[in-house]
Amino acid sequence: MNIILQAYSREHIADAIRIWNQIVEEGTAFPQKESLTEDSGNAFFSSQSFTGLAFDADAGNMLGLYILHPNNVGRCGHICNASYAVDSKSRGLHVGETLVRHCMKKARELDFRILQFNAVVKSNTAALRLYEKLGFTRLGTIPGGFLLKDGKYEDIIPHYILL
Repeated sequence: MNIILQAYSREHIADAIRIWNQIVEEGTAFPQKESLTEDSGNAFFSSQSFTGLAFDADAGNMLGLYILHPNNVGRCGHICNASYAVDSKSRGLHVGETLVRHCMKKARELDFRILQFNAVVKSNTAALRLYEKLGFTRLGTIPGGFLLKDGKYEDIIPHYILL
């Protein structure tokens, strides 16, 4: 599969919110509880430092996306944060790895120095394996830091990497 990435544009809002909302509705990874609408989704994706969209170059369908933005302000504004969403039909095809690698490159281009993930859910083993493979450092475990959709609490494992 030939994966290409491009910057977000409103013409892709329907696929972007469909994929993002899959993760929100699963209730096992993103902190958001509310699904995006076309209007709220466009505002959300447009407000990021960068929103990247991944497509299958041959078939033309969207495979996933990521958002990149500062993790904090002022003296900590050089640290960025990102979230990744891969279409449920495209998982296991290395789309996530492509998104993270592109995100790291884009973050450097935007003069960020560190990429930090605040809340990697412990049960998200695919993400944990990927971040280890890419050289991220685990910062420890926050017990019960994530409220799952079923009402149970799951540990989170913050990560970072120097860019």
